[in-house]
Amino acid sequence: MTQYDYIVIGAGSAGCVVANRMTQDSETTVLLLEAGNPDTKPEIQIPLSSPNLPRSELDWGYFSEPEPYLNNRKIFCPRGKVLGGSSSINSMIYIRGNHHDYDHWQSLGNPGWSYQDVLPYFKKSENQQRGADAYHGGDGELSVTDIQPPTVASQRFVEAAVAIGYNHNPDFNGIQQSGAGIYQLTVKDGKRHSAAAAFLVPILKRPNLTITTGALVTRLLFEGTRTIGVEYMHEGRLHQARVNKEVILSAGAFDSPKLLMLSGIGDAEQLQAMGIPVVVDLPGVGQNLQDHSLVPVAHQIITSPVAHEVIAGLDPAITSNGNAEAGLFLDTEGNLDATPDLQFFFGSILWISPGKTLSGLGFTVTVSLTHPQNIGSVSLPSPDPKDPPIIRINFLQSQSDVQKLVAGIKIMRKLFHTSAFDQFRGEEISPGAEVISDEALEAYIREFCVTGYHPVGTCKMGTDPMAVVDPELRVRGVTGLRVVDASIMPTLVGGNTNAPTIMIGEKGADLIKAAGGVSSQVASAMAN
Repeated sequence: MTQYDYIVIGAGSAGCVVANRMTQDSETTVLLLEAGNPDTKPEIQIPLSSPNLPRSELDWGYFSEPEPYLNNRKIFCPRGKVLGGSSSINSMIYIRGNHHDYDHWQSLGNPGWSYQDVLPYFKKSENQQRGADAYHGGDGELSVTDIQPPTVASQRFVEAAVAIGYNHNPDFNGIQQSGAGIYQLTVKDGKRHSAAAAFLVPILKRPNLTITTGALVTRLLFEGTRTIGVEYMHEGRLHQARVNKEVILSAGAFDSPKLLMLSGIGDAEQLQAMGIPVVVDLPGVGQNLQDHSLVPVAHQIITSPVAHEVIAGLDPAITSNGNAEAGLFLDTEGNLDATPDLQFFFGSILWISPGKTLSGLGFTVTVSLTHPQNIGSVSLPSPDPKDPPIIRINFLQSQSDVQKLVAGIKIMRKLFHTSAFDQFRGEEISPGAEVISDEALEAYIREFCVTGYHPVGTCKMGTDPMAVVDPELRVRGVTGLRVVDASIMPTLVGGNTNAPTIMIGEKGADLIKAAGGVSSQVASAMAN
């Protein structure tokens, strides 16, 4: 049995950061286990290819159970199955969320997670093209760049938003989030800058780091409630690795709770019913699933030289992600100082659902709730580690969420009928000009609402009975085990989740280091 100081499970956005930071000490040995393959597929590096990566061999390709509020549709839930995890297949948009999101985390009983506490960790990772300032870092590993050049249509979107009363915001991650602007991307030298490219590639020669791909972890190993290692399947054989200090679980919002439950940490009654020996009765494991929902508003464009110039002719050399370039954050009540409750993604593509585009030229905006009220869950279908988890999202279980999406569609219709779009605006094909009443719009939303690919919360941080980890990300009831990924978020942030997950990796690594190799839980147990 091999032995390491730390074992990190999952080489995604957080796991790559933890592996990097923990091996900065040459005396510390780390094993990084990734179920996917190396990130050698050329399309990963081409920003314009990002829409084609979900549903490929790089994706776990999960689906939810039939969603009761979405006409019993199963919702496609992609997750990266490759080095870099979902940062290797996402749309590369760099958004941190709203300042108030993190202050809210702290108010829920998580000291050290306020915005002022986490801002240094965002800055630590960031290599901001525009340079360092009070909100940005200039010498971190992760390249954050402007889209060069944004399409004319994306620039027109920003102009139109300003024309109907919203401010121009050149930096969604700066002093305020509200307003319209062009997104920044995690791109370097025209190529995707995934967590693997940023945090693993520069350290591949560190002798104290071992990376094993194609390694599906089947269970955690315990002596009593002390974590002693992991078991994993690699090349058709079961292997075990022992840990001297801690196991770090960074498998994401679907697979981190799945592995905890497979290992006997979860709701005791459910585990016993499956014949899984209970290590800790922790009923919050797999609960509190939260995700953003999206609804598209799509237009064709008229046939004209101006329209073709506005939409077409994307050069593969530019940094566009082939999906969304421009964005808008707003409050549906019209309060410019309020925390935004809607986020919009605008791109020069005809799109009405994942994996489905329409022929011809056009543009689409997707309307997204920043803080939806849906709460779902992740559970086990069986004790077999190869079976995908059972995912229930419960999108649109709240009527107020539906009402906000209806308001968002109406705002976009107003925006698209400004003079900025007069030269190329064609027929609205989704929802369609005939879909006017609130009832018709609600029916459309329930038929076409999909996930924003931002699942979080299933191993939530806190001190209440349903919390899975404490504010230092240690799994409650056991020693030597932490969860460091998006699943620890107690509530969903208002925006894309990749940057916050990298921040969690940075802060998590510091928490591990601060424990001096022996967590305070272990030290307390040893003292007693």
